Amino acid sequence: MPARILVGTSSWADPGFVEDWYPPGLPARDRLPWYAERFEAVELNSSFYALPKRETVERWARVTPPGFTFDVKLHRLLSRHSTSLDSLPPDLRDQVETTSRGRVKLTEDLEAEMIDRLLAEVAPLSEAGKLGAFLLQLTPGFAPDRHELGELTPLIERLQPHVTAIEFRHRGWVNEKRAEQTLAYLSEHDAAFVCVDAPPGDHVPIMPPLDAVTSDRLAFFRAHGRNTEGYLKGRTVAERFGWVYADEELEEIAGRVESLAEEVPQVTMMFNNNRSADAPTAARRFRELIGQDPGPAPVEAQERLA
Repeated sequence: MPARILVGTSSWADPGFVEDWYPPGLPARDRLPWYAERFEAVELNSSFYALPKRETVERWARVTPPGFTFDVKLHRLLSRHSTSLDSLPPDLRDQVETTSRGRVKLTEDLEAEMIDRLLAEVAPLSEAGKLGAFLLQLTPGFAPDRHELGELTPLIERLQPHVTAIEFRHRGWVNEKRAEQTLAYLSEHDAAFVCVDAPPGDHVPIMPPLDAVTSDRLAFFRAHGRNTEGYLKGRTVAERFGWVYADEELEEIAGRVESLAEEVPQVTMMFNNNRSADAPTAARRFRELIGQDPGPAPVEAQERLA
C-alpha cells in the first residue's frame, strides 16, 4: 500500500493566516473547521508556550472530520529552551527551581510531570484517533559538545506508545562524525528524525537536507522557507520564516517526501513558512503537485461567506 502523506501547516491560528488567508470576519471558532476542509493534519503550536486545556482539546476533536490528525509540539521547557515561570501551569510555579535570571530549571521530576499533564490534556485527541506525533523542536543550545542524546530517553519513553519526532537545530548532531550515531539512537528508540527544507548555509542552526527514516511508523518533514538572512537574524516569525515557495522548489521537496513514503506507512509534511498566507498557500499547492485534492479554494469560500 502507498504511504499516506499528511500535508498541513505548523499552526492554524497564526496571525498572518487570520489577516491574509481566512475569509474576512470568519469567527475564531470556525477557523479550525475551515482549515480542516483543506488539510488532513495540523501542527499544534500553542502547546509550545502553554499546556492546552482539555475542554478546548475536546472541542478540537469534535469540529474536525474523521481521520484528521494533530501533531503536538512539546512545551518549550521540554525542548530545552529558556522558559519563564508564567508558561507553566499556575500550581507548579511555586514548586520549581529557577536560575538567577528567573528561568525554570528542568529536572527529571518536572519533565515527567509536564509530560503526564500534557498527555492528560490531549487525551481527547487520542481517544478520537486524531493524535499524531509529539514534536520535540530542540533549541540550538542542545549541542553535542554540551549534551548527550541519552538525556532525551526518559522523555521519549514516557511519551510512548506515541511517536516522538525530534527536530535538531544544531547541525553538529548530523555532521560526518555523528550522523550515524544520532540516527542509530533515534532508530533504537523508535523516534522520528525530522527532515527539513531549510535555508541554504552551513551556520550551526541551519540543518542540512538530510532525509532519514528512523521510526517504522512514520517519517516527519518540515519546510522552513529558504531565507537565510531572516532565519538567522529575524526577530519575528514573519522575518524568520517568510518565504513564497516556487513550484520548482515544491517539486524538489515532493521528491524528497515521496522517497520517504517508500519506506514508511505515513509521512507528515508540515509547512512552517508562517508569514502571511505563505504556509497554507504552499501546502495547498504541494497537495496539488503530489496528486491530492486540496479542497475548496480560499477565494471560493470567501465568496460563499459574502
